[in-house]
Amino acid sequence: MKRNSGFRSFLFLAALFLACGTFTLAQDSSEQNAPASDNTKINQRDRNPNEPTADQQQNNRSDRDITQQVRQAINADKTFSSYAHNVKVITQNGQVTLKGPVRSDDEKRAIEAKAAAIAGDGKVTSELTVKPKS
Repeated sequence: MKRNSGFRSFLFLAALFLACGTFTLAQDSSEQNAPASDNTKINQRDRNPNEPTADQQQNNRSDRDITQQVRQAINADKTFSSYAHNVKVITQNGQVTLKGPVRSDDEKRAIEAKAAAIAGDGKVTSELTVKPKS
């Protein structure tokens, strides 16, 4: 009986080894076909060094507060598309820049109005683009 038990253990370990080896090979081959995670060359919108990007936003309290309030106002509106909920909001010295795609002109105007209501008239630069559903 002990021989049978030992043989079963051997078969189990051999099957486990083969299964793990097969999984590793499958994983390696899928990684070779995966696109590169760095899309820097593809992303043309933020390539201009004179354009504000989120990493350039200062960490002062007033700019953070404005960004937070604009973001909360956008996210609170459940009629907006997921595109609109994900626009970039960048505040530098009280000037708000909005970037990213939205689904309609109405969405674009509504987001710009929310930002202007918080930051003030003349304090919002919109770089929003309309990208309707295909």
